[in-house]
Amino acid sequence: MKSIAVLPQGSVSHEALLHLFGGSPVNIEHHKLISDVFLSTANGVTDYSVIPIENTIEGSVSLHIDWLINEVNLPMQAEWIFPSVQNLIGNPQEFTDGSGHKDYTKIVKILSHPVAMAQCLQFIRKAAPWAELESVGSTSEAVEIVKDNPGKGWAAIGTSLGAATHGLEIVERQVTDHNNNYTRFVLVGQEKLELPLESSGDKTSILVTLPEDFPGALHQVLAAFSWRKLNLSRIESRPTKKKLGTYYFYIDVLEPIESVLLPGAIEEIKALGCQVRILGSYPTYTYEEEKAEVQ
Repeated sequence: MKSIAVLPQGSVSHEALLHLFGGSPVNIEHHKLISDVFLSTANGVTDYSVIPIENTIEGSVSLHIDWLINEVNLPMQAEWIFPSVQNLIGNPQEFTDGSGHKDYTKIVKILSHPVAMAQCLQFIRKAAPWAELESVGSTSEAVEIVKDNPGKGWAAIGTSLGAATHGLEIVERQVTDHNNNYTRFVLVGQEKLELPLESSGDKTSILVTLPEDFPGALHQVLAAFSWRKLNLSRIESRPTKKKLGTYYFYIDVLEPIESVLLPGAIEEIKALGCQVRILGSYPTYTYEEEKAEVQ
């Protein structure tokens, strides 16, 4: 049975993992910090790690991408999309008036992961703009803290799985500001694996470091893909952390590494004096609402 490191029980990452494996038996190891998730697999304790790398609303999760680039050498083995459905969670009796109606004026503090909090700012400003906002390590941790502090008027923003895990109730469902709030996850580890979902295609992620003082180098890198009609779904610059003003370029190509044209493009880029690192070549999985379990 494969072992997989993931953020705390009840987090969006946990929900996404359960969706990816579709009921197949796996041994799940939960960690409070994303660094511990990475290191669990990097040190051989688990086979794979689940890493969120991009969100519809907040964009790239820079810390996690930097870990993939600078801290560990763990190839990407799968990528999938999962909806980030956030809810207001707590003890409903704390937020009702004498008639049993919701009374959000009694909310004193709202806790959540900073990314999840940012996805719900419109709701917070409308429902409880006076509430103190506190960032914690995960949405699941926020729910657990609220559970351990009853009667204080604290609420959490988190998942339905998180509420069920910690025995709290959903006070308000789907409080995210946008209905199309999805997160992109990658599964990283040393070995390829078979998954129960149907793949929507293949992708190769590469890291390109340009030579210094080479005018037009990025244009020539992109041209190597362009004239071969290789489709890029993403290009993002990240600092090398070695010298101010020097960058890596993280590029997603919608082709497997075994394709006819991609290896030639990589060799052409190397001939320009660029360094190229393959971060992974892997299947991708989209999210199909009609096949997903309603939560």
